[in-house]
Amino acid sequence: MALSTKTLSSPTQFPYFTSLATAITSCLQSLNPRTPDSSRINPAPLNQFSQFLNSQLVIEVINKQINPYHALFFFNWASNPHPNPNYYTHCQQCYVAITDFLLSHSLFSVASSLLEKSNKLSDFMASKFITAYGNRGHIKGSIFWLHKAKTIADGNCLFSYNAILNVLVKGNRISLAQSFFDEMVNDAAVKQDVSTYSIMIKGYCKIGMIENARKVFDEMSCEPNVGSYNIMINGYCKKGDMEKAIGIFYRLMGSRYYLPDTVTFTTLIDGYCKKGEIDKAMKWMDEMKLRCCKPNLITYNAMIYGLCMRGNVDKAKKLMTEMRLNGLKENLASHMSILRGLSQTGKSGEAVNYFKEMIGKGMKPGAKAYGIVVTEYCKMRIPSKAISLLKEMQAEGINPYVASFNVVFRTLVEFGELDMAILLLKQMPGMGGKPNYVSYSIVICGLCRARGRMQDVEKLLKDMLRNGIGIDGTMYSSLVMGYCEDGNEQMAKQAFYEMIDKNYVIRLDSFTIFVKQFCEKGKAVEAEKIFKEMCERCSVVDAESYSRILDDQLVKHMAKGGE
Repeated sequence: MALSTKTLSSPTQFPYFTSLATAITSCLQSLNPRTPDSSRINPAPLNQFSQFLNSQLVIEVINKQINPYHALFFFNWASNPHPNPNYYTHCQQCYVAITDFLLSHSLFSVASSLLEKSNKLSDFMASKFITAYGNRGHIKGSIFWLHKAKTIADGNCLFSYNAILNVLVKGNRISLAQSFFDEMVNDAAVKQDVSTYSIMIKGYCKIGMIENARKVFDEMSCEPNVGSYNIMINGYCKKGDMEKAIGIFYRLMGSRYYLPDTVTFTTLIDGYCKKGEIDKAMKWMDEMKLRCCKPNLITYNAMIYGLCMRGNVDKAKKLMTEMRLNGLKENLASHMSILRGLSQTGKSGEAVNYFKEMIGKGMKPGAKAYGIVVTEYCKMRIPSKAISLLKEMQAEGINPYVASFNVVFRTLVEFGELDMAILLLKQMPGMGGKPNYVSYSIVICGLCRARGRMQDVEKLLKDMLRNGIGIDGTMYSSLVMGYCEDGNEQMAKQAFYEMIDKNYVIRLDSFTIFVKQFCEKGKAVEAEKIFKEMCERCSVVDAESYSRILDDQLVKHMAKGGE
């Protein structure tokens, strides 16, 4: 595999450069080292590439590997190639590349050993170990490497301190982060930089402690950068405190070194949109353009979302057209806002058609988008199409939200399509959904209101209980009513007593039907007895109302000649 010598400094040589990295990768795959110690493998086949070695090629080869041991074998060979006509040696970027690659495969000890042997272990490199351990949730490992960095750098380990703060902030360990931050402040060996403060500000904003963040911001010993300002502005916007957010904005405007950027304006625009103050959001977008700060996709999406939530879908569509004219391509979030807006403004037909257009444009909507359209079909009184869409989701490998099924159940029960509701409830697990209490309750309570369906109710109850879902007071009330309507006072009484045992109070409408049924069956005395037990054992909120219903039914019963 002999290759001719070419210079690789010109950008026009990149295709050749890439093919060279591919050839080296093929050679490594044939050698196939499988462990960190590959001393038994003869690296001679790599020698043909030694004349082409430079830092850029080495980094390219490392990043091209899938197997970390292949990357390590190549790196070790390139450390001391034979022959070495260009006197190649690894630069700092090469060590960074191999370290990052090994850490991404959790080869911590291998990476550490390599750096120690080459005397390249520094504060900067230690910070990479801190981050890698933190990304895996191993806080103790991160702290261990911080202490190691202190030894390596004689305490002056700014990179490592910033890395541990970042790890702790990401993990919401703000108190511990504050402890390390205080340690930095009190340690003369290390001086905080703008990243140190920004991380702490972000951490406090993240958990809603905005005033703590403001204190850190105000006490910065160095000039805040635009990122620091943006974090504070975002923190206030999330709290809905736009007045203080604007205060920070004008403080940024007064800075000697920085100006607001796209992120600054977008944050303010999004903040006003979330508060429903669309006119103010639009004014800030105009201000943004006047300052020659171009809106990006996130900016436009914030405005489109805000307009749609206020029902101004037409204006949102015009803004989307403006976005396209400015060379920005809308994404799924843009279309989702329009879809929600059409739904919320009662334009069900338009929402359905818009969804179809999204599919036609090659977009891959998720469960949220499908759920909106399922709801719209139900609003349009076409539950059959809603069910078809749920099945389409299954074919697309998308699991519907249980709420989408529940909307369909409500519609089917409302239309009296009880058998279809039962069938869908049974098919639900196979369609990627898991029935919850609401799913069962809608169908069971619907069946209880229909005569002659209590056998179906009992089957669903068994299924529900088997799935670990219990019966609550609302469902018990429906059961009592259903059994009474079917003339089965024995089962009605059993359900009533189960309610009492669980300290549930029957609904007034169900109690009325229960008392009426017992009176008509000549069991008025038994109804009175059950009522007294309920009052004694349950926390009846309005005993007088129940008593009045009982008295009314007894009077009606006596008027008909009852005993």
